[in-house]
Amino acid sequence: MASENTRKWAIIPEPNSMTVGEGTVLLPYAGRVNESIAIGDGDFLLAHQLVADIRSATGTDWDIATGDMWSGFIRLRIADSWDFDSQDGGTAGAYTLTINTDGITITSCDFEGVRNGVQTLRQLIRQNGAVLPVLQIEDAPAYRIRGYYLDATRGRVPTLAWLKQWADKLCLYKYNQLQLYIEHTFAFDGMSETWRGSSPLTPADTLEFDQYCANLGIELVPSVSTFGHQYVAMRTQELRELGEFPEDADRPFSFIERMRHHTLNVADDRAFAFSAQLVDSYLQLFRSKRFNICADETFDLGKGKSKQEAQRVGVATLYATYVGKLCEHLSKQGREPMFWGDIAIEMPEILETLPNNVTLLNWQYEPEATDEKIQLVAQAGAKQIVCPAVWGWNALLPRIDDAWNNIARIARYGLDCGAEGMLVTDWGDFGHVNDPRMAVPGMIFGAQYAWNPAGDTAENDLLERISRVEYGDCSARFVALLRNASAQAVFTWRELVEYLELDDGTGNCNTDVAQTIPCLADRLVDHLSDCGNAMTVREARNRMMRNMATTIERIPQANRALQQCMVDIAPIAAHMGNPGITAAVRIAMEGQLLLNRVGFPLAALLETRLVCWVFLFFQWFPHGSQFTPIHCKSLQLPEKCGQNVGTDGHDSPDHW
Repeated sequence: MASENTRKWAIIPEPNSMTVGEGTVLLPYAGRVNESIAIGDGDFLLAHQLVADIRSATGTDWDIATGDMWSGFIRLRIADSWDFDSQDGGTAGAYTLTINTDGITITSCDFEGVRNGVQTLRQLIRQNGAVLPVLQIEDAPAYRIRGYYLDATRGRVPTLAWLKQWADKLCLYKYNQLQLYIEHTFAFDGMSETWRGSSPLTPADTLEFDQYCANLGIELVPSVSTFGHQYVAMRTQELRELGEFPEDADRPFSFIERMRHHTLNVADDRAFAFSAQLVDSYLQLFRSKRFNICADETFDLGKGKSKQEAQRVGVATLYATYVGKLCEHLSKQGREPMFWGDIAIEMPEILETLPNNVTLLNWQYEPEATDEKIQLVAQAGAKQIVCPAVWGWNALLPRIDDAWNNIARIARYGLDCGAEGMLVTDWGDFGHVNDPRMAVPGMIFGAQYAWNPAGDTAENDLLERISRVEYGDCSARFVALLRNASAQAVFTWRELVEYLELDDGTGNCNTDVAQTIPCLADRLVDHLSDCGNAMTVREARNRMMRNMATTIERIPQANRALQQCMVDIAPIAAHMGNPGITAAVRIAMEGQLLLNRVGFPLAALLETRLVCWVFLFFQWFPHGSQFTPIHCKSLQLPEKCGQNVGTDGHDSPDHW
């Protein structure tokens, strides 16, 4: 293989076996892609992908043909016999790619393999134009299922056009499965009270997108919340009586309570009818035989309306019975059930009751995660797909280091334990305020490690390759600078939401919110016993900010570093020719500067009017299309906010 010093192009996922020869190959001015009809690509989409990239990179128009009577400089073929030795002993998705002076040939035993080879060639064309390296690749994925899970509920609801663009990108990096997380953002018949005002996806959207994904070799798997996370549905007049705590339906909206409450009361017979109706109507829109019923984070189970039944049979039995009933309902219709594994892992006796055709989605998002939970499921003999995360939630900038550590670890653990696949999750907690493009580096991490978890790819090397392949950055520094910027997030969207929502809307401390903040959870009971009174909002906020004092002190330094990142990244972005991502990154950095500036005075003074204003600003302009940095002086902070605010001698509101 040529040395890294001379090879200025990259491939993601990196091939398992690649030999780079001497010299280069010049693409013809008027060439042709010959795609075999045996591939099963009815619309010759793969050939059209190559022609489009050749046109974009070289300005030349190529022809498309099929059959042995037509020559083609690029040839896409199904092998008559196939003895490729892939990592897992299988051949699904494996391919060979040969580039030499005789032309370019991609060969596989199936459509997916040819598709994967075409994506490799597309990446090379995008970086090298008409002059390609001489090389030979033999490649195959480690995981049969390489999926992406996109939250389409907790904030923005993607349009069909945007979903198609995202599917195109997933295809380029060889993903073969996609799931959309749905709570209340689908237009189910008879549930308009739940989905109105949310710009819901429709059956027509789903049918069209399902076909679009299928053409790309991506399985679109239906996924809908059927047990926990029924926040919006259980707050409606029609459905609130199905929740564990219907009396809480009219509490003020809370991002944090949305994540932790409003579980379906499965002791009520009407609950199963509700879930079955969701499942039955949704599955008819998809060609996939798989169905994800979610069933995760059922925090309220056995604590409200179902408490008496839970005391009689046990919470684990109550959960397992309901999930088992839903799985059986799907199995009778020829479907393969999936659900999130957090509750089953907390109560391992549930694992013993799972039907053979059920797949557990084993999620672990800690950057330093161990293999304990994955080993537990493997030893129970249950089928599992491992699920790391892109780490984009609750923040404007992506936590790239956390994503890399989490994804690389979970991919290796899953491979060692015989997991069937990997599903990379992109959650939108607290309103999904981050621009969707901020998730791209994490998505590409997932593509690399789902393909080759056992590789020794270093993080910095992968960041450089992503810069080249995804962003067209010849300096290979773009993603590293984005990572450096994210490290300067001191006071984040999460802390701002927590701070605001400690007020329950009536001026009292919201104990449900306080219990989710570690520095407060341990003090709630102690405070009540010591003082005889519940903790006040001011006391809770003071304790929260005091707990962050050491972190807050580095805001001036962090903001200087963040501004330097903006300076360093600007000329690189200018040469990438992608104004959309350039604007998105700049807005995210400006937004984090503003959040840091908000956090600094809060550590010294609880200026609620300022915080509420900023909160509303982000609510109305989450993507900052007309973003103008707002300085604290323009918000008329009192002068005393400038006292004792930092260690660098700056104490004026202008500085913040």
